[in-house]
Amino acid sequence: FTRLQKLIIIISLLREMKWLDMFRNWDKWASHRFQKVKMRCRKGIPSSLRAKAWQLLSNSQELLESNPGKFDELEQEQGDPKWLDIIEKDLHRQFPFHEMFAARGGHGQQDLYRILKAYTIYRPDEGYCQAQAPVAAVLLMHMPAEQAFWCLVQICEKYLPGYYSAGLEAIQLDGEIFFSLLRRVCPMAYRHLKKFKIDPILYMTEWFMCIFSRTLPWSCVLRVWDMFFCEGVKIVFRVGLVLLKQMLGSVDKLRELQGMYETMERLRNIPPENIMEEVLVQEVRTQLRFYERTRNSTCAGIR
Repeated sequence: FTRLQKLIIIISLLREMKWLDMFRNWDKWASHRFQKVKMRCRKGIPSSLRAKAWQLLSNSQELLESNPGKFDELEQEQGDPKWLDIIEKDLHRQFPFHEMFAARGGHGQQDLYRILKAYTIYRPDEGYCQAQAPVAAVLLMHMPAEQAFWCLVQICEKYLPGYYSAGLEAIQLDGEIFFSLLRRVCPMAYRHLKKFKIDPILYMTEWFMCIFSRTLPWSCVLRVWDMFFCEGVKIVFRVGLVLLKQMLGSVDKLRELQGMYETMERLRNIPPENIMEEVLVQEVRTQLRFYERTRNSTCAGIR
């Protein structure tokens, strides 16, 4: 190993030790030192500990422990054929080049079916939304099916409530909020989208509902999810704003996008080489710190 490689290994081990210490005293960290937890999530959770961290951050582990045997019970039920048929058709579309999901009828697709079916029985009023499939698939890449199920429940009910309901009312409302934020953060991108009548719902459904799992390079997806599980939906908003600023925030970039079609193609197929993990995360962190300082100074002024 070179000196640099040794240093990287030492830093990684130290980060893992810090996270293991937090796990041992999670209640204390979550209630009294959450700001530190937040900072560590923004730096990225060690890959070996990511599954455990996501479950603790989302409280899905607590949900699992308070519902022993519930997932098995849901599996035993028949389910609504209407939803099961759609789920079956969607299985092969989820990360087809990933070894877990490459084989039709393989263990990855079977577990994905189990989770999505269980959710339609757990919440029959909601049923199944196709954007849940890639989210559940990402969870399955990190944890067993039962743990992934309760994590999915928390995403649907705690983090993104109403996003997966019929009618998409929640995401349409958040689209209006997002567009008003864009006007302040990047007026040039706002004017361009306004000019070609590109409503947020046209690109936000895939970005927000799939939590960027089908949009960003994989290393970026994991970093975004680390922050998302810690800080919630505001991370999804900030990432979306950073992406639009990067893609539509200069005259040179807009020169290539002369109409609605070209712009939508760019938003749906963001060139991976244009998204550097550390640049994206740093920009999101900078925005978050700025808004936290603004909020704190405003609150101090009120007091």
